[in-house]
Amino acid sequence: MRLVLALLLWLAALPAFAQANQKADAAPLQFRDAAEETRFHDLAAELRCVMCQNQSLADSNALIALELRREVLDLIRAGKTDAQVKDHLVQRYGEFVLYKPRVEGRTWLLWLGPALILLAGAALVVALVRRKSSQPVPRNDEPQEW
Repeated sequence: MRLVLALLLWLAALPAFAQANQKADAAPLQFRDAAEETRFHDLAAELRCVMCQNQSLADSNALIALELRREVLDLIRAGKTDAQVKDHLVQRYGEFVLYKPRVEGRTWLLWLGPALILLAGAALVVALVRRKSSQPVPRNDEPQEW
């Protein structure tokens, strides 16, 4: 009975430990110099939060974004280039993590899709206008009264 009670109390306390860890993770990042800070912010603005979907890594307050920002800073400090940092995150989370996906075989429809839809719409409008103009206008031989 005591063991079950101790286990229940321990399970009830887990959220408090999680919140304490989250607050510790939310501490502001410390940069070595202004160049590192500028590079970090530029890179974080080009990356998407994998949880929020419509926010950059720099704008998101999600816990995963906090962890990713720390990981990005660690990779920068490890001497990785911006391209290597992006490649690392793409390997873990897929192309979705990039705000501007790369132009390659898998993403051609993403880049060319809007232009193809626009061209298809223009072709449809031209076809409808030509069909309409080729039909004779019905004439009514009755005199019109004004």
